[in-house]
Amino acid sequence: MIDISKIDYSILDRPEVVQFLFHPRPQPPPSPFQTTDSAGLISAEKDILIPVEDEVVIGARFYMAEKSGANLLFFHGNGEIVADYEELGPVYNQMGVNFLAVDYRGYGRSTGRPTVTAMMRDCHVIFEFVQNWLRHNKFEGPIILMGRSLGSASVLELAAAWGDSTDGLIVESGFAYAAPLLQLLGIDPEKLGFKEEKGFRNIDKIRIFNKPTLVIHAEIDHIIPFSDGEALYQASSSPDKAFLKIPGANHNDIFMRGLQEYLAAVKNIVEQVETNFT
Repeated sequence: MIDISKIDYSILDRPEVVQFLFHPRPQPPPSPFQTTDSAGLISAEKDILIPVEDEVVIGARFYMAEKSGANLLFFHGNGEIVADYEELGPVYNQMGVNFLAVDYRGYGRSTGRPTVTAMMRDCHVIFEFVQNWLRHNKFEGPIILMGRSLGSASVLELAAAWGDSTDGLIVESGFAYAAPLLQLLGIDPEKLGFKEEKGFRNIDKIRIFNKPTLVIHAEIDHIIPFSDGEALYQASSSPDKAFLKIPGANHNDIFMRGLQEYLAAVKNIVEQVETNFT
């Protein structure tokens, strides 16, 4: 059992950092719907509110298609919300993958205000909620953690803490080191008193996880350098790891320039995880 009260990133919770690190965007609540495809599989889009603290909930949207399929728990990038993935969710469903996208505080339909400490604590509460929700609704497939950009911090935190309860890891456009990212945002790490060993420690966390791992990174990412993706891949201790470079893509057009390769790589790790799981 993880004591989340001991998770403390207060050095990064200062207003001058939070205003640059988080860009929350609200979303009006849509109506859930359910359809059945030509093969008779149920494809349901479910809007969920996950309680993470007194009077604070995190919005999520679960695209569920297959009771025995892999469950992809997805933490998106900064400036995004789960509604931005309304076209991608059904694509994963067509692959037989259940896609569970979650927001952060203040994003989408979530309440509260985002801070780094809250984000890193909330991911544990979210994970336990998802485990219980899947069990209650009889979705019996493996759980794969997936994080894009900012979301890489959440999934690497979970991979390190919940490795026995998860079956695979996908890091897309993830950061290995926080100090260069802070500098890009106009924050001086030295003036802040920030040191990598007191930060996210993504490199250390990915070393702990030894199950199938996929790292995806854009070749000319202008926000998180391609070298960060390489560093995460090299640090991974998984004997079943893969690295996908999306040629010519930057941080924000990675889907446009490499969607087919991206989906093929995700499909490969899903199949590998499902084989190991059974």
